[in-house]
Amino acid sequence: MASTLWAVSDLHVTFAANRERVARLAGPQDWLIVAGDVAEKIPDVVAALKGLSERFAKVIWVPGNHELFNRRSDRINGKARYRALVGELRALGIITPEDEFPVFAGVIICPLFTLYDYSFGPAALTVETARMAMDDEIAIAPYVDIRSWCAERVDYSRRRLEALNAPTILINHWPLVEEPTARLRHPDLALWCGTRATRDFPLRYRARCVIHGHLHAPAEQRVDGIPHIDVSLGYPFETHHGSRPWPVPLLER
Repeated sequence: MASTLWAVSDLHVTFAANRERVARLAGPQDWLIVAGDVAEKIPDVVAALKGLSERFAKVIWVPGNHELFNRRSDRINGKARYRALVGELRALGIITPEDEFPVFAGVIICPLFTLYDYSFGPAALTVETARMAMDDEIAIAPYVDIRSWCAERVDYSRRRLEALNAPTILINHWPLVEEPTARLRHPDLALWCGTRATRDFPLRYRARCVIHGHLHAPAEQRVDGIPHIDVSLGYPFETHHGSRPWPVPLLER
């Protein structure tokens, strides 16, 4: 029986309309990529992905900034929060960025987690001079050194990708190249959208395509001939909501 590899991101299941739409996703023979921003609270993330893992043959997840959000009342935060999520999702059989890369139709599916380091956007732009701000500065930055963690994650990802010798699909919540951020309504938000350190990943690691979310600007954009696809669902009130096919089919076998 034929099966399909699908991709989604930015489910934001705390919104009832999104939760209902996600509950309708199913493909017992299919694989599903979930490229981050499922929810903010760990139990909500786990519950949503558990449901998807029961309706799909395999689920592959990467974290977004919302999964990393911390509150002062949280028992675990920062890097420990990410490790806790990985542990709970692994127990459900969900593939994380810490697991062996699976293969679908001869293509290596590579879930990555590289964060951002404020290097996207105009050269002189800083967090202090930006006219807009992300909640990340309240809910992530106080609990971990973002630039340092980003550098660690890029190095870790590069080491793993260097060992591959076949076509790949690269999955990351944040875009791996800067060009997609040109679609942002507020250009200053590019600061929180990735790192220039991943610029060579798609070409160097033989990407058939790159899957990302985060921008809530679903579209396909070719960079160096490689499709970079924003597979966001986004918030129910956004004007793009439902304007493109979703989930996005990538491969069949």
